Amino acid sequence: MVDRRRRSVRTALVAEALRVALAGRAQTDPAGGLDIVDLGGGTGGFAVPLAVEGHRVTVVDPSPDALASLERRARDEGVSELVRGVQGDAAELPGLAGKATADAVLCHGVLEVVDDPAQALLAMASVLREGGVLSLLVAQRNAVVLARALAGHLAEARVALQDPEGRWGAADPMPRRFDEAGITGELAEAGFDVRTVHGVRTFADLVPAAFVDSEPRAGEALAELERAASEHPAFRAIATQLHILATR
Repeated sequence: MVDRRRRSVRTALVAEALRVALAGRAQTDPAGGLDIVDLGGGTGGFAVPLAVEGHRVTVVDPSPDALASLERRARDEGVSELVRGVQGDAAELPGLAGKATADAVLCHGVLEVVDDPAQALLAMASVLREGGVLSLLVAQRNAVVLARALAGHLAEARVALQDPEGRWGAADPMPRRFDEAGITGELAEAGFDVRTVHGVRTFADLVPAAFVDSEPRAGEALAELERAASEHPAFRAIATQLHILATR
């Protein structure tokens, strides 16, 4: 129960912002239902709910096991005809999804691990139609500096602060992290127009699980706090992730 509450808090803001952006895009499509590409969408945590809302979603992911789970989830929700799983990665995206075929591209937790982030952003831009929406979720450098310091790993915190990729050492499993100025600059170079930037998981990773479990309304209160802080520049700067909505 605790894990579900914390996951809900961590994803609610992204889902809400994405829903608003897609609603705006849908106004330009009188036929209803958008064509969406979910890069690295795995088992369909975002893709299947979007299909339930009537959108056509192509999930591009390198893991056959994740795509098998996606197929089962889509079948269980009765949206198999709206969800397509394709094995591949960011570099193959234009060939797999087709150029200028998507109204929206989701890229959540992927840019940190691709071989070439700049190339991946160009690939995403190429599959979007004019005015299409990019939903980008990336790990933020400042948050790991704070997290390592609070855990007592002060030397690692200093390394992460100074490392060009925002890594705290050779054992860090994350290949890279971003700061707001850096990622918005890369988006601009790829031809995107940044619309909104929100901080995600500013407090959710810091509040003890025992507290969320013991207080009946703690989950709701935490979600409200996250929502209130998400656009505040000072708190956005220390959020674990940045959620950026941009258009092509």
